[in-house]
Amino acid sequence: MMRSVGTLTRADLAETINRKMGFSRAELMALVESILDHMSDAMVKGENVKISGFGTFVLRDKKERIGRNPKTGVEVPITPRRVMTFRASQILKDRILKG
Repeated sequence: MMRSVGTLTRADLAETINRKMGFSRAELMALVESILDHMSDAMVKGENVKISGFGTFVLRDKKERIGRNPKTGVEVPITPRRVMTFRASQILKDRILKG
């Protein structure tokens, strides 16, 4: 059952596939884990992950830069780091926003 509030879990994904396809829960949990592992491994290697019609997990390497403490105004260096963002596809945006 889809919820309007809450968290969708790996078990929820496996259960949804189980109802539609009839595979065992153990097989489906292994499938969900395998998909997530594959996505994670790609991102660890620096690859973006694009799921057509859903969205793209984008990795960016940010360079060192100067930031400012908002309370004191003191400038401080922000160390270089890798960040990940998610960009929803237009199809997903349309589906969510039209509800």
